[in-house]
Amino acid sequence: MLLDLRGFRGGVDQVDRVFSPDAFRLDHEEFRVVAPVEFKAQVTKDSQKVRLTGRVRTTLETNCGRCLEPFTVPVDAPFDLMFLPESDEPATREREVTADDVGVSFYKDDAIDLGDIMREQFFLAQPMKPLCQPDCQGLCPLCGVNRNRETCDCKTGWVDPRFAVLKKLLDT
Repeated sequence: MLLDLRGFRGGVDQVDRVFSPDAFRLDHEEFRVVAPVEFKAQVTKDSQKVRLTGRVRTTLETNCGRCLEPFTVPVDAPFDLMFLPESDEPATREREVTADDVGVSFYKDDAIDLGDIMREQFFLAQPMKPLCQPDCQGLCPLCGVNRNRETCDCKTGWVDPRFAVLKKLLDT
């Protein structure tokens, strides 16, 4: 999934690629890529600076944060990234990070890893609290049944044992 920059001499070029979901074997279980990934970008190269502007489109599958059922999340993520060549010199001095440094990434050996860009966009597209539906009922904390599909007769009222003595005073 490398973008070879030696073929770009300057100016503007277009990159359109489609990747199979199998190309994204992620080491975690937060989400899975379940549809082909469309990567479209405009590559602008000016001397050593490379700017990629485009979008990533696909569908991810993740688990609901309440009921643990899998559901799909569509991804249509625009990006605008600046790349500079990675320096061969070791970073020996500390320096302050400026606002211009925040949006800059680095490439090595005249190649940019498109897989890293797409994985980053997948993580950014994930909701903070993934829910299969806004009114998801979740799992019963006692018996574990999915409350979206079944009902249970569990009494879920919990009384803090430290206040049990006080509750006895109220009951009398």
